[in-house]
Amino acid sequence: MDTKFGKSQTGVRFEDLRFLTGQGRYVDDIAPASALHAVFLRSPVAHAEIRALDVGRAAVAPGVVAVLTAADLAAAGVDLSMRASVVTNRDGSTGAAPARPVLARDRVRFVGEAMAVVIAETPLAAKDAAEEIEFDLHDLDPHLALTVGGPQIHAEAPLNLAYDWAMGDEAAVHEAFRSAAHTVRLEVPDNRVIVNAMEPRGAWAEWSDGRLHLCVNGQGVWGQKAKLAAMLGLPEDAVRVTNPDVGGGFGMKAMSYPEYYVIAHAARALGRPVRWMSDRTEAMLTDNAGRDLVSVVEIAFDAGHRITGYRVETISNLGAYNSEFAQLIQSELFSKVLTGVYDIPAAYLAVKGVYTNTTQVDAYRGAGRPEAIYALERTMDLAARELGIDPWELRRRNFIAPAAFPYRTATGETYDVGDFARVLARVEAVADRAGFAARKAESAARGRLRGLGLCFYIESILGDPTEGAEIEFCADGTVNLYVGTQSNGQGHETVYARFLADRTGLPVEAIRVIQGDSDRIASGGGTGGSRSVTTQASATLAAVEVMVAAFTPFLAAEMGVDPGVLGFDEGRFRAPGSNLTPGLIEAAAMARAAGRTDLLRHRAAYTLPGRSYPNGAHVAEVEIDPETGETRVLRYAVTDDFGNLVNPRLAEGQVHGGVAQGLGQALCERVVHDDYGQLLTASFMDYAMPRAADMPFVTFTTEPVPSTTNPLGMKGCGEAGTVGSMAAVGNAVLDALWDKGVRRADMPFTPERVWRLLQSAA
Repeated sequence: MDTKFGKSQTGVRFEDLRFLTGQGRYVDDIAPASALHAVFLRSPVAHAEIRALDVGRAAVAPGVVAVLTAADLAAAGVDLSMRASVVTNRDGSTGAAPARPVLARDRVRFVGEAMAVVIAETPLAAKDAAEEIEFDLHDLDPHLALTVGGPQIHAEAPLNLAYDWAMGDEAAVHEAFRSAAHTVRLEVPDNRVIVNAMEPRGAWAEWSDGRLHLCVNGQGVWGQKAKLAAMLGLPEDAVRVTNPDVGGGFGMKAMSYPEYYVIAHAARALGRPVRWMSDRTEAMLTDNAGRDLVSVVEIAFDAGHRITGYRVETISNLGAYNSEFAQLIQSELFSKVLTGVYDIPAAYLAVKGVYTNTTQVDAYRGAGRPEAIYALERTMDLAARELGIDPWELRRRNFIAPAAFPYRTATGETYDVGDFARVLARVEAVADRAGFAARKAESAARGRLRGLGLCFYIESILGDPTEGAEIEFCADGTVNLYVGTQSNGQGHETVYARFLADRTGLPVEAIRVIQGDSDRIASGGGTGGSRSVTTQASATLAAVEVMVAAFTPFLAAEMGVDPGVLGFDEGRFRAPGSNLTPGLIEAAAMARAAGRTDLLRHRAAYTLPGRSYPNGAHVAEVEIDPETGETRVLRYAVTDDFGNLVNPRLAEGQVHGGVAQGLGQALCERVVHDDYGQLLTASFMDYAMPRAADMPFVTFTTEPVPSTTNPLGMKGCGEAGTVGSMAAVGNAVLDALWDKGVRRADMPFTPERVWRLLQSAA
């Protein structure tokens, strides 16, 4: 193994000292001292007409500077409606696009929807004044069920149908099922979860010299900049967006939210900075949630247990409005890995999205791919049981063969490389599958039920395939690396600096990674879809090549050699016949002395020619106490194919985090509303997050097959842990319960739910 930085070397994260000693600079730490405080008045009901909204008493309350409603924003020329992507329905029409106002107009559609904002000198003054706002809400019946129909939420969406989307060869799938030797069918619910990043959402805005600056804890700045400019009627060069340190994003912070536009307008209108920071319950009520769908999954097999057809019909909950990417998540993104790692000749996916009077649903770590793999792998496991074949053998029998790559799936994805049987053999040994029978017997001797669950996943790396990088040499001998991605805690500062140092010989301690500032960085794709390191490292490599090419003629003249013989290796320029071997720091100093300022900044962009497809196998081993239903994950093994690793420790950390979030959804996390749309799980007293005691030791190994779709052979790893973990745990739980007569077990596997399954089976 090459142990250079950027080539599978594990090192300490530079940013950890700052974070662990409380020196991180988050959005709430750096708001201007003079900033006013914003507090939003939120709807206490899920569905109602707004018949009156009187802010008179609040406006004259002590410390209040302004109270704004939708009418005030409209009068100021603010475009109230937020933008969202929509899909193309199976009949060629577009998905529904009802207006989502930044402050409610005429009607509220979920508990927590903002109706007004109070801007005051202190948070307490703003909170007190918000309670002085008088409103008259005429309750309407809420629609909460994951079904088409029910009380109407939007005129633009009859029967609350947001979209009706499909892809695949329906006729071929029908024929496969008609002629199948065996078929298996399973309904697979995927419970709604709240993301709960360590740092809740927040932002502050300031207006100065005719320009707006919004500082927000997001996952990128350029999309937010364009939207702000459009909604506030500003030219884009009059808007600056920055992301400081961000305490977790997980997809939830990739989108725009109403609060950002409202405080931006308030800062411009009042001529003073305005800040807003949500508390935890406010976040639970308003942050985009994750998952929330039900799929009916069917697989057709021939007599040799080879898959001949695959069909999935899904109903997906969007919440009360379209969030930014919501319509794409359980349709187009779900389809990217619909058929998993299996050689399936015919597949069909049909999805209906529905509106309900609940908080919006959007991307959460994996964004459609965990949901697709969960549905497929739970059904594959059930199929093995019903067909009387070993679950591992059923998967092996249906793997795409290594010789078949590049492989075009039935839904149009082209997997470039893979060796799934090799990965499965490795995890089988690492998980000690051979020793499971003895461990199961030992558990049984103690009156416990033990189960082993396998999930073989594949991921599709999403997001903008183009990224840029810029390298700047500073007068003090340091180097700035400007990047278009945004760290939310992944360790970008470390991995990018080490990568540049490896490729150039620059001292790693001299490199500063600059991110999250639309004034300092021309463009970027932000962070999401596991794209960051793959796209950013490729762009940095392209920038290095541009830089070396730019320095070559200048240094050749300085060294008195022909440019054609000047080479760059091991961090130095070398030429036969010259004893000068300048490194890049020296080359930059020479250029500065010669007045060649054009050689002090080098920029390049790179577009990936195709996606990469990380894949791997997760094996979970659980033990259940039948007296209480308590389920514990005792052992957990992962073997991944992430291609060439830039930093194994960071990759392993990403897997651990992803597994933790998958286990959280599988074991304990679940959003619950009452019949009136009130969120019953609106605090950590009621919403169960996984704790350290719930996490097993995760054994992490790799079997890399380098990707062919980027120059470094990498595959993204940020979301893979979540994609594989839910089904591994679900299959392990069912394995433990099967001998007791349980034939279906759905997340979350809380003690009460598991106990009831056992009682019903008994």
